[in-house]
Amino acid sequence: MTDLNRRMVAGAAWMVLFRLTDRGIGFVSTLILARLLVPDDFGLVAMATSILAALELLGAFSFDMALIQNRTAARHHYDTAWTFEVIFGLTKCALLLALSVPAAAFYSEPRITAVMQVLAVCALIQGFDNIGVVAFQKDLEFHKEFWFGLARKLAGFVVTIALAYTLRSYWALLGGMLTLRITSLLMSYRLHPFRPRFSLSASRELFNFSKWLLLNNILIFANNRGADFVIGRLNGARALGIYSVSYEIANMPTTELVWPISRAVFPGYSRLAGDTPELARTFLQVIGLVALLTVPAGALIGLVAEPFVLLLLGPKWLDAVPLIQVLAVFGIVRSLHGPSGSIYIALGKPIVVALLQCIQLVIAVTLMVVLVPRLGAVGAGWAILCGATTAMVVNYALVQRELQIPIRRLLGALARPLSAAAVMAGAVLVVAPMTDGGGMGALAAGLRLCILSACGLAAYVGCILLLWVVGGRAAGPETQTMAFIQARFNRAA
Repeated sequence: MTDLNRRMVAGAAWMVLFRLTDRGIGFVSTLILARLLVPDDFGLVAMATSILAALELLGAFSFDMALIQNRTAARHHYDTAWTFEVIFGLTKCALLLALSVPAAAFYSEPRITAVMQVLAVCALIQGFDNIGVVAFQKDLEFHKEFWFGLARKLAGFVVTIALAYTLRSYWALLGGMLTLRITSLLMSYRLHPFRPRFSLSASRELFNFSKWLLLNNILIFANNRGADFVIGRLNGARALGIYSVSYEIANMPTTELVWPISRAVFPGYSRLAGDTPELARTFLQVIGLVALLTVPAGALIGLVAEPFVLLLLGPKWLDAVPLIQVLAVFGIVRSLHGPSGSIYIALGKPIVVALLQCIQLVIAVTLMVVLVPRLGAVGAGWAILCGATTAMVVNYALVQRELQIPIRRLLGALARPLSAAAVMAGAVLVVAPMTDGGGMGALAAGLRLCILSACGLAAYVGCILLLWVVGGRAAGPETQTMAFIQARFNRAA
């Protein structure tokens, strides 16, 4: 393994650790808040944050990725990127304030006005974050990125929970957001010595690369948040609150693992852009590892959705069960083709990512128009699942041609995890009827959740190991995982 590969692996480990910690804190927060607050509170904030997310597209040029991709980026590039972030922050703040009253009229919800005013302050603060922290990723110093992200997440968590116990209202969510943004601003200057100055001297260079990332980010927003507007408009705050929480839970064990891995390997991909065989080999290792982790995680959350919701959210959230089941499959599909986006960007072809997002959007919107009026939020889940599946098929055809990878090798990296997940699903479905009938209480739900989860994980691990051994212990993520476990065992001994 080369030094670059070792640093990529270490970076991926740090980013996965951060994402697991981040989402773990978020998950615990969601469970506590689901008991203290009501679906209306989540839906109200989701309405306002959907508007904020739409406005963030004005500055969604991903200048951080442009700085990482540009191996010769100098101070004036960083200064220009920071200056634009300040401008975008001021613009978002002004627009949120201006739209706060019209948004209340659109949703027929007067409370949104005050919510958007708080979000305006958050947007303004975010614009002044120190751009220098991008160097943590560019230089593969992901341990620094870990501590930076953890500090702001913990600050927001503590304040949110404290306010939830005190206020029992959506103001707890807003207080946590504001705290997170203030902490992020202060920590960004504390952890990195770079001090940005106002400059626009590198505008043309940054925009030449980032214009396609802007289009891609617009399409990502439309794919990920478009359903929020439809559900909020047609079905109200409660339905949107259930959809938002269901999306959060269903995607947490899948795409939340993909993001840190993709983020960590992107600098390495950029350095390997001129070596297609090595880039292809590294990509296959990454996609194999992603599949090994995310396929069983997504499948299991869908299989145990009912006892999971009863135990951790409570009976008032039972409407989330069918949504979680559909969105869990969406999370798996999304995770299996998401990592290739870093390949296209590293190769200087972000237009391909935009194309894939466009395909997904067209399919999803077309089906949403038909399904949401009939099935409500569940219809939106089916629509985005079909869109993501179509985009994945097109993506695999493109990436195997771009990296000169035979399709059999690409599918071979996914074969064992998908086969083992199918066995896991069969095992859980066989055992599930035997555990039913224990009532609707938390104790019965918890016992059923433990039994089904243990059964599913045992079936998956056993099948993976069997397929690996039968296949001659071929090199792959299983080999790397076993080597990692053995090294840790030897070290402990």
